[in-house]
Amino acid sequence: MCNCNKGNKLNGKNEIGTWIRILNLSIKRHLDNSAASKYLNGLTGNNILLIGHLGIQADLGNDVYQKDIEEEFGITRSAVSKAVKLLEQKGLIERESVGGDARLKKLVLTPKAEKLTDSMRKDAANTEHILAKGFTEEELANLKDYLARLYANIESGLE
Repeated sequence: MCNCNKGNKLNGKNEIGTWIRILNLSIKRHLDNSAASKYLNGLTGNNILLIGHLGIQADLGNDVYQKDIEEEFGITRSAVSKAVKLLEQKGLIERESVGGDARLKKLVLTPKAEKLTDSMRKDAANTEHILAKGFTEEELANLKDYLARLYANIESGLE
């Protein structure tokens, strides 16, 4: 077992939310220094997450709509709308009409964004590798279960 508090900026604090917040900020700093980040200047984590998700879903042959993003990542409708608008302005995604419903628009990456997804995937895989260092497969499975339970707990508290 590591003594993760020794020399850590938490200095012995054990609050779950504090640990998660600091880890989140550290991951963000790591990704901000990644290869793809220079091309993604001015984009938030949600924006980058959206581009990555669209790339994965396109590879799988799946259409993605704003509602899918809201549900997949627990992001509010207004946050998704804002992200989509910014990504459109930056020429990274487009909204395409879908036959049968003029109001329904699927989100697709532009060729400019498609070029970035390879680099983004490498950066994400590298980050995952760094995060998982020193953990067994069982520990990682448990961690993912614990995180899912923490998420469910906080979501149930919002109702």
